Amino acid sequence: MGARCTKLSLCWWSPHLKPSSQYSECSEDEGKGAVPGFREYGMDELRAATDGFSSERIVSEHGEKAPNVVYRGHLFDAADRIVAVKRFNKFAWPDPRQFLEEARAVGQLRSERLANLIGCCCEGDERLLVSEFMPHETLAKHLFHWDTQPMKWAMRIRVALHLAQALEYCSGKGRALYHDLNAYRVLFDQDGNPRLSCFGLMKNSRDGKSYSTNLAFTPPEYLRTGRVTAESVVYSFGTLLLDLLTGKHIPPSHALDLIRGKNFLMLMDSCLEGHFSNDDGTELVRLASRCLQYEPRERPNIKSLVSALTSLQKEADVPSYMLMGISQGPASSEKPLSLTPLGEACSRLDLTAIHEILEKLGYKDDEGIANELSFQMWTNQMQETLNSKKHGDRAFRAKDFVTAIDYYTQFIDGGTMISPTVFARRCLSYLMNEMPQEALGDAMQAQAIFPQWPTAFYLQAAALFSLGMDVDAQESIKDGLALETRKNSMN
Repeated sequence: MGARCTKLSLCWWSPHLKPSSQYSECSEDEGKGAVPGFREYGMDELRAATDGFSSERIVSEHGEKAPNVVYRGHLFDAADRIVAVKRFNKFAWPDPRQFLEEARAVGQLRSERLANLIGCCCEGDERLLVSEFMPHETLAKHLFHWDTQPMKWAMRIRVALHLAQALEYCSGKGRALYHDLNAYRVLFDQDGNPRLSCFGLMKNSRDGKSYSTNLAFTPPEYLRTGRVTAESVVYSFGTLLLDLLTGKHIPPSHALDLIRGKNFLMLMDSCLEGHFSNDDGTELVRLASRCLQYEPRERPNIKSLVSALTSLQKEADVPSYMLMGISQGPASSEKPLSLTPLGEACSRLDLTAIHEILEKLGYKDDEGIANELSFQMWTNQMQETLNSKKHGDRAFRAKDFVTAIDYYTQFIDGGTMISPTVFARRCLSYLMNEMPQEALGDAMQAQAIFPQWPTAFYLQAAALFSLGMDVDAQESIKDGLALETRKNSMN
């Protein structure tokens, strides 16, 4: 617990399942856990959510061809939400207005088939996107780099259908173009359901490149014109069908040669042998080959693909997490904290409630800590110091926080009596006067005097929330709760 004081040392702080055949739009009104409305985040808020964009928070990065990084972030809002934060390099999106327009448009989409975009940040050279976090890796991981079991046939067909439904939904909302659709853009949520990343719905940045993968997988018309069309997206969908069929990322030209030679069984993932019918395999190969036609006009539309894939569904009543072999199933990744009144007030930054609680507690927590007075107490100087504390308490009770700061400072500067409660009260007085740095210093002083005092940690959290350092604030809340739990268990 005491590590918090080291991390926040005084020299550190400075001013500054529905059935698979059905899906629906989701909204903010669907209750707890629903997708929030789109909003713009501050850079400080996202920096705090990712521990300063720590390398330990990285969940994917793409190198030179797509120079951006995705982080796992923790937003300590009302929903205590885990998010994915995509940070572009400083040369991307030179026009902030274009970036915001694109993000706001994509942010209006809400579907169970998407990893929905819930926010963005555009400050200076920074361009960031914030989306729902999908905890169970990418399709590429489960198809190409699986550890314990290959993806089952029923799950592969479900992935294909859900992706087709996602593209159909986006097309119906005027966002038919998806840039660089591939197995890394398909993610799995906490229930094991496949979702399409919303990031590919954004028009790409300054270089205009919509495909960062190997040219062997790029739609032929894109190589000719450099433009993405709805038919280009269908072609890319065909490459994903090949991935699902083969369990490998093979070039479409090679696959088409095998199909034309009636050797389509050579395409099938050997791990699936005996787990699907020849008719189903043949139909999926047929759909893939239609999507991969050289001429865009010869490819099927998304609506017809949804219809064809719906008829192929198997084990529709089995939850995705069971098909995926995800042992925990649909469970929340982080349980909400059960806080005491003071912890709750500090987490909400409810200064009025904090004042009421501190006033009610009085100085009882100082017992055995702050009552060791020196013999100076009988001198006039000591009497003046004690009077300063009394005047400070009177002002604190009357909510005259400026006066309380003055008198508590006189008492502290007297140096004859150490009181964590006085530091706690001056801390709140600083917060009431919008002086969070000074408040943080007092909360840390209170902890230094009384290392096992939960109040000191809770007040640190309030100061950190005021400074926009939500990650550290939440850690202080947890530390305070742990101390309080330990204390209660010993009583």
